[in-house]
Amino acid sequence: MIAFAPSSALNNSAENTMASYMFAQFLSHVNNAALNVLYHPGAPTPYSGIYRCEVCGTEAVSVAPHPLPPQNHHVHQFGAGPIQWRLIVASTHR
Repeated sequence: MIAFAPSSALNNSAENTMASYMFAQFLSHVNNAALNVLYHPGAPTPYSGIYRCEVCGTEAVSVAPHPLPPQNHHVHQFGAGPIQWRLIVASTHR
């Protein structure tokens, strides 16, 4: 089994980066309004892909139409605010 270091071990500014990837040819940059929406925990996943907590940077994969991870998915420090999910990498199904 190959151990994979978390993004914080791969990048000194992990709190500002997205999930790590190796093959850029499989990703494309888009300007899509769906990537600029914050979603509540437990809401139906509108698009399959990688979601990032806007408050702390925790990432999770979610598949449409299943619910996004719930409020108790991870814990924020007191006063940081509730979990808010943003789609950062959308999956295309072909």
